[in-house]
Amino acid sequence: MSMFESLGRYGVAIKIAHDRKKSIRAMNNLPAHVQKDIGWPASPPSDPQAALAALLLGTPR
Repeated sequence: MSMFESLGRYGVAIKIAHDRKKSIRAMNNLPAHVQKDIGWPASPPSDPQAALAALLLGTPR
């Protein structure tokens, strides 16, 4: 396997991880009743890490 094939595989893995996190963020930003209807586990509102991120960044992650 050449170096470029390895770099290509890492690039694809990074893109997949980025797309997955973007999808999870989008699902978490849906209203609670929609999340419940589609069976998405709602994020706990008292998550200290989420509260800190919201405080520092201004948006939930």
